[in-house]
Amino acid sequence: MPSSRKPRTPRSFGAAAGRLELARFGRGRLPRAAMAAVVLLPLLYGALYIWSMWDPYGSLDKLPVALVQQDRGPVGRDLAKELEKRRTFDWHPVSAERAALGLAKGDYYMSLTVPGDFTSRLEANGGAEPADTALKVRTNDSNSYLSGIIARSAFKEIRGATSVQASRAYYDKIFVSFGDIHRQTTKAAGGADRLTDGAKEAHSGSSKLKDGADRLNSGLGSATSGAKTLADGLDELHRGAARAAAGTAELNRLARADGRTQAAIDLLRRRPKEVRAAADAVAAAAGAVHDHARELPALTSTARQATATASAQAKDAYGKLCTADPAATGCPQLAGARDAAAKAATAASDADTSMQSQNLDQLAADAGSVQKDAVRLAAAAPHLADDLSGALADIGRLNTGVQQLSTGSAKLGKGASGLHTGLVALSSGAAGLDSGLGTLDGGLARLADGSGTLAEGLHQGAAKIPDYDGTQRADRSQVLSDPVQLAMKHLNATANYGTGFAPYFVPLALWVGVMVGYMLLRPLNPRLLSANAPARRVWLAGYLPAVALAVPQIAVLLAVLHFALGMAFAHAAAAFGFLLLTCAAFAAVLQFLNARFGPAGRVLGLALLMVQLTSAGGTYPVQTSPGFFNAVHPWLPMSWAVAAMRRLISGGDLTVVGQGCAVLAAYLVGFAALTVLTARRKQMWSLARLHPELTL
Repeated sequence: MPSSRKPRTPRSFGAAAGRLELARFGRGRLPRAAMAAVVLLPLLYGALYIWSMWDPYGSLDKLPVALVQQDRGPVGRDLAKELEKRRTFDWHPVSAERAALGLAKGDYYMSLTVPGDFTSRLEANGGAEPADTALKVRTNDSNSYLSGIIARSAFKEIRGATSVQASRAYYDKIFVSFGDIHRQTTKAAGGADRLTDGAKEAHSGSSKLKDGADRLNSGLGSATSGAKTLADGLDELHRGAARAAAGTAELNRLARADGRTQAAIDLLRRRPKEVRAAADAVAAAAGAVHDHARELPALTSTARQATATASAQAKDAYGKLCTADPAATGCPQLAGARDAAAKAATAASDADTSMQSQNLDQLAADAGSVQKDAVRLAAAAPHLADDLSGALADIGRLNTGVQQLSTGSAKLGKGASGLHTGLVALSSGAAGLDSGLGTLDGGLARLADGSGTLAEGLHQGAAKIPDYDGTQRADRSQVLSDPVQLAMKHLNATANYGTGFAPYFVPLALWVGVMVGYMLLRPLNPRLLSANAPARRVWLAGYLPAVALAVPQIAVLLAVLHFALGMAFAHAAAAFGFLLLTCAAFAAVLQFLNARFGPAGRVLGLALLMVQLTSAGGTYPVQTSPGFFNAVHPWLPMSWAVAAMRRLISGGDLTVVGQGCAVLAAYLVGFAALTVLTARRKQMWSLARLHPELTL
């Protein structure tokens, strides 16, 4: 009776053969242990690698580093305390000798030395000769090359932070200086304003003083001219009075002389015209004395007051304007004017005192009487001889009056001459005062204009000089000390070092897992080969067990990475599927190498692993590698596996994932076809197959 079972297709034959291949490892403890080891090998290989470098930068506080603090100032001590407080490294405060010995022996991976002049050099940056300040870092690559790289990176941040802090303090001093300059300039502007106001007031006062000096100079000119006229008149009076006195004296002598009166009468009768002329002259001179004697005290008093006022004004002006700086503009001229005014005032005072001490009223009265007597004498001259007897008494009185007039006119002439001399000196001093006040007035006008310009410029300058408060100083010091900020944006940021290397180590671990799997699995089933089974069935029988083993390998590896190490996946399901495709491609490649080359294929698989490790760009960008690795990079399956896993773990554009799937599928199909061809070839036995040269 014919069988009712459906005939198996080549694929079903291959699957069944694959199950039989795996079933070989289900009998006995050692085969099962070997199979378990194959499943866990990618976990050990990948997870241990990733775990060992999971977060090295987060564990720098366990890295022993020597700290040598030699600074004699406070900045170094504060820096050392801050470093120990932050615990960026495992700091060990030691001496310089101990640090050098420990670095050489490997007790410390590096040392940081704060030099003794660290504070003083930082403070010198605010002076006239700024200087660089150095923190000394020493590493020993024989202890660990990567630790030196990590240390240099970390110390760059420490150096940057220290430089920013020092620059912030320096700029803060600059901004404080700006505030001081602003305040001092504002003060100077206020002083210039007050100077301008004072200069304007002084200019106004000097203008008034100059006007008064002009009037004084003009009045003194008139007074000097009048004093000259008075002095000349008094001289003429004195000469006339002297002649009259001589005549009256002679007349009086004759009148008193015994026996001579008649002779005098005869003389008068012989010279009546001369007598009358002399009497007229005496009358004129006495009239002049009578008219001007009372005016002299008023003139000298006015001159005395005017010169005293001018002297006081000149002295006051000099005291106000030139006491602080006698060499200022106009002050030497003002000093000369002050001295001239003082001399004129003294001369006027002496003249006035002389005039006031004279009995001018009596002199004027006597002169009036003399004038009247002289007029009567002139009128009576024609008949004077007849009246001589009656006039003898009048002659005596006339002689007395004329003698008094002569004496008084002499004194009055001397006083008038002194007054004229004093008024001349006063007029000269007043002219000098007027000239000096003119110069002073012009200088004060220029001073007022200049101080106004100065005040305006100082106000404008103060407005342009910044005056920052504490907050503004801190903000600006922060910006200037660190003016360029790095606006860094991490796209699809990776949590740590281990997560960053996972796309590299996971495909590597799976390649090793598949490679070791084919050390246990047979790439081509010899029974199927000897039975001349279809080549596709032979291929599937050796291929499917490796793919089946990849499923638990991937599952265990991803589970430990996620749940034990805490690694997050942006696309976990897609990562599992992609890794399954990756293992399928790896299995196709390794199956072919083992099937085609036998034991040598295992060596080729290991060699291909080395080439892929160096060309996949898993650590540094492949562009930084030599040209050979750049050339082979796009042609190797692990390169695409690494690039795609980066996107599936960290996120980002998935285009490269699709490209990687296409490349891996091409590898799978291509090497599967090569394995099928190899299976067909292997179905023909040869002496080399019966007795291989190399067996592993």
